[in-house]
Amino acid sequence: MPLIPEEPQIHESAQGPRATPASGRTAPTPRPVPGPRPAAPSRPGRPGPLRPTPPAQRTPRDAAPANPGPSGPAAPAAAASPQIQLIPASAEGALDAAEEAVDLLLESGRAPGDVLVLTTGAQHPWAEHELSFGEASYWAQHDAGDDVFYADAAVAFRAATRPVVVVAVNGGPASAAATALPLAHSRAGALLIVCGDPQQINSVLGAGV
Repeated sequence: MPLIPEEPQIHESAQGPRATPASGRTAPTPRPVPGPRPAAPSRPGRPGPLRPTPPAQRTPRDAAPANPGPSGPAAPAAAASPQIQLIPASAEGALDAAEEAVDLLLESGRAPGDVLVLTTGAQHPWAEHELSFGEASYWAQHDAGDDVFYADAAVAFRAATRPVVVVAVNGGPASAAATALPLAHSRAGALLIVCGDPQQINSVLGAGV
């Protein structure tokens, strides 16, 4: 008879350690939550450490396609293509639309030095003013890269790549947009904004820009 009460006491002690892992379970629950969040914001740096174990087996496979791999670099080049946004505007209102786009970019947190503005017709007033002091000082401000830079699309080939390029199709020769948009596309690192006639712009962009 005394053995019977001792057995339930042993079972109760077995339930004791189960209460401790309950607190342990609260710890693993937050770990999977932050895991997927950093992976979602497209930070490729964190999935990198998960691959170090298999890479030893994958490196010989990668070495083989490295020889026929000219197609490999073509993929990142396509991924680096900037996004294109079209803002419908008349030739007379394209410059104003470009100014509004620049204001929105700066308000959203873009640094002034990230933005290049090109015009196909009349120069932006800022460009006209700065060019009155000579091209040397004008392009020196471009090289400084600390402020929004305005330039004629005809000289866009002299401009360096910037994250955002805004094009105001505000007139000029009929071929101005056809020449300016491919140049602007090549100078835009992340975003190309085009302000002008949608039909004219789409005809150029659809031609392979």
